[in-house]
Amino acid sequence: MVNGILDYLWLVPALPLLGVVLNGAIALFAERPFLLREAGLPVPGGLGHGDASHGPSAHGTSVPLSGQHGASSAADSHGHGDSHGGHHETPAYRKLVAFLAPAVVGASFVVALLCVLSLASRPADGRTFVQILFPWIQAGSLLVPAALQLDALSSVMALVVTGVGFLIHVYSVGYMSHERAFARYFVCLNLFMFAMLTLVLANNYLLMFVGWEGVGLCSYLLIGFWYEKQSASDAGKKAFVANRIGDFGVLLAMFLVFWTFGSLSFTEVFAKVPLLRESGVLTTGLATAITLLLFLGATGKSAQIPLYVWLPDAMEGPTPVSALIHAATMVTAGVYMVARSSALFLLAPDTMMVVAVIGAVTAIFSATIGICQTDIKRVLAYSTVSQLGYMFLACGVGAFTAAIFHLMTHSFFKALLFLGSGSVIHALSGEQDMRKMGGLKKYVPVTFATMFVATLAITGIPGLSGFFSKDEILWQTFSASHGSPVLWVVAALAAGITAFYMFRLVFLTFFGKSRMDPEVEKHAHESPWTMTVPLSILAILSVAGGWIGIPAVLGGSNLFEHWLAPVFHPVAAAGAHGAAAAGAHGASVPVHHPAALELGLMALSVGIALCGIGLAYFLYRVRTGKPAEIAKAWPTLYDVVYHKYYIDEFYEWAVIRRIVNGSIGLWQMFDALFIDGIVNGVADLVRSAGGRVRRLQGGVVGGYAFSLLAGAVLLVGYILYRSVVQ
Repeated sequence: MVNGILDYLWLVPALPLLGVVLNGAIALFAERPFLLREAGLPVPGGLGHGDASHGPSAHGTSVPLSGQHGASSAADSHGHGDSHGGHHETPAYRKLVAFLAPAVVGASFVVALLCVLSLASRPADGRTFVQILFPWIQAGSLLVPAALQLDALSSVMALVVTGVGFLIHVYSVGYMSHERAFARYFVCLNLFMFAMLTLVLANNYLLMFVGWEGVGLCSYLLIGFWYEKQSASDAGKKAFVANRIGDFGVLLAMFLVFWTFGSLSFTEVFAKVPLLRESGVLTTGLATAITLLLFLGATGKSAQIPLYVWLPDAMEGPTPVSALIHAATMVTAGVYMVARSSALFLLAPDTMMVVAVIGAVTAIFSATIGICQTDIKRVLAYSTVSQLGYMFLACGVGAFTAAIFHLMTHSFFKALLFLGSGSVIHALSGEQDMRKMGGLKKYVPVTFATMFVATLAITGIPGLSGFFSKDEILWQTFSASHGSPVLWVVAALAAGITAFYMFRLVFLTFFGKSRMDPEVEKHAHESPWTMTVPLSILAILSVAGGWIGIPAVLGGSNLFEHWLAPVFHPVAAAGAHGAAAAGAHGASVPVHHPAALELGLMALSVGIALCGIGLAYFLYRVRTGKPAEIAKAWPTLYDVVYHKYYIDEFYEWAVIRRIVNGSIGLWQMFDALFIDGIVNGVADLVRSAGGRVRRLQGGVVGGYAFSLLAGAVLLVGYILYRSVVQ
């Protein structure tokens, strides 16, 4: 081994893929026959019991094979309770799946951690390891190997994906314990991990795009996991279509990158930036085109305006899937791609401004929607959209390190919030409406304590992880050369709104008088250890996960910034040969401000968050009837916000209906009239000609004799004519 443990980097994505193969075999050869027998349907190969006509489906009461029993799956039917086959004896194969699925992800995390430790032992300028697995595409000048790259950025992403992903897998073992399609669920979950790890460890844009499309496919499979439910099926399709729009931009960007640089490899592309910049080949306009197309893809994958609408509907999938999508995998892909391409984005100041503005507007826009939502998971969904807006705001002002820092801390407390909400839903037999909760902390003390910690973290209370990453973004937004005080005000207001609706969630769910159905309250209980242990670990990370990024103004050394410096250093990123050149090329040159200003803005942002908390306390603990009074006093405003500004309805009217009607028009005019007209016209012509020719076959012997005679006369006449002429 020349590079020690780094030579085994390929195991990081390969281990989850192994889980896909093993669990896929179990799902195909053990689970599927079991479910078919249970449904009274024949098993392929003659292993079934009974004929399909004698099964339940023959009488109009089919037993779905997706793990869900029809209407009993309202809200988040996560597999708990009798409605999911809890009265059946647990098949042996489920224990094997419950071990294999988390084990392969846990092993992947261990390998990733060892590889990162090995990388950290190298000098800062040598912390890039490329592993070429095999030649992949060779066509003319296009040479794309299947290669992995581990550097400071991909190492953070790999640890976040595998670490948080492992905890979600362990949690899923308990949460989905009575899910009938247990193996199929974990096949999709393992495949999600493989796709995301391929994305973050890829050495080139094309392999990254394979992982990019892979997470899109997995989101479709998992959001629509309970596909008998129409809303879940529609949500999966909505996510798939919305992401295809963004993916078109990424494809066009890759074409431009190859046309400009002659390569799709990250190392080769970024190394050529200074030369092509100086030669005039890589103009600002070309860099703007490439980066805007990349950002279009990011708005789809990371749910930013205008392609954010799929993410709230993704709540139709199982809650652990929501945690995986929102915290560790899919939605972080867009932020990662923008950060990975920082060398190109820094050359396009117009794109940077677009990214910053879109991020800021998305942050406050989605935060306001969260104020009025009553579904506990939807509140968290809009919170995710808002927090992703923060990350893009950081990227837009050139603070790529702050964006990745917040991505990491957000993965801790957002995974905890979603898994905690799943524990609440588990305790309430599938109930997700916060209006039907209240006083729950005495029934689920561990869930309450951990979710309260996560709420403090996302709010930005000093000392917790979210405080350090959020404040870094706010400070860079105000102080960086690409930043603006206006953007700071928008981001600070979004932080205050976040504090309000998150504590509104906590107060409505865990405090006050119980509004639960008596029968539901009777069975309310804490979750099993497979769920509470991941919650506890994530709570610790939500507290201490940000301590590696304590800024110098608070006496810290910001180790996280130093770790990512080789990737995001302005001079290196711009591909310039000096600070002056970096500034000329659009890099964000640090601007020095007094420490008192930074501390003052920090205190102000904390004060705004505390105001949000205080307002939530006043409205939902002191004057609990006040929210209803406000809604009654401002019915139009409340209705608009509650219905998410009618954006979905606007898209339905302005885009979807127009496309559908246009497609129908094209079908009627071109396909039905022109194409079908040609085909049908030829058929009519042949039929008409055949109708006339068939009359020669009358079935009368005299007619046939006359035809023979006439033919003979014509033939003889023709021969005589030819002989006379010659």
